[in-house]
Amino acid sequence: MSLKRAFVGCKRVIDYAVKIRVKPDKSGVVTEGVKHSMNPFDEIAVEEAVRMKEKKKLDEIIAVSAGPKASQDVLKTALAMGADKAIHVVVEDIEKLQPLAVAKIFSKLVERDQPELVFLGKQAIDDDANQTAQMLAGLQDWSQATFASEVILSDDASSLDVTREIDGGLETISVKLPTVLSVDLRLNEPRYATLPNIMKAKKKPMEQVTPEDLGVDIAPRIEVLSVSDPPERKAGIKVETVDDLLDKLRNEAKVL
Repeated sequence: MSLKRAFVGCKRVIDYAVKIRVKPDKSGVVTEGVKHSMNPFDEIAVEEAVRMKEKKKLDEIIAVSAGPKASQDVLKTALAMGADKAIHVVVEDIEKLQPLAVAKIFSKLVERDQPELVFLGKQAIDDDANQTAQMLAGLQDWSQATFASEVILSDDASSLDVTREIDGGLETISVKLPTVLSVDLRLNEPRYATLPNIMKAKKKPMEQVTPEDLGVDIAPRIEVLSVSDPPERKAGIKVETVDDLLDKLRNEAKVL
């Protein structure tokens, strides 16, 4: 048996290779004129959904992203990787989009489209919140499997066996469907979208809705007071002997 439908979250973030700069007024980070791409953990989520579909265990993949018009770029990437449809939830003021608001948006879309599985990255590399998957599972009263490094669908498509990465090593759990799955780094290696698939993606449907259409209040619940760079570290030094090292640890660092 196979699952009928799955959602995959796709967040547009500053590219992981870009050096982050804080705004002069300390209100956030500079995003204008900066390269953006799909959140790396979300790429892994898309890849896992596509692999499940290729194994005939999933019929339809719908990629979902909330953000400004530029968020359509990451949805097009997901479509080129193998998603069937896309939903763009238009939010021009991206600063309003906190994890609870995103979870509420997904919750309304889940109620409307009835997917049996929601794939999300375990966290976004911009805010590192690691909250949306857990909040969505709570809102829907669904089971959840976080930090997944291996996912196996049961033969009757009623449950997932999920290997999770935890502090002590690995943990394997079984969760009943429907469920929310947050994926970890070692689950898979995402594919590159080929040119033919990029061209095909242009013909795939992309729906646009707003939070107001869904009846979702995205007003921020948390106020960011200030954003600052981490303190600069002093340059290291070399010592000639072990005695010199012990002296500095004892008399300068005061750790002995």
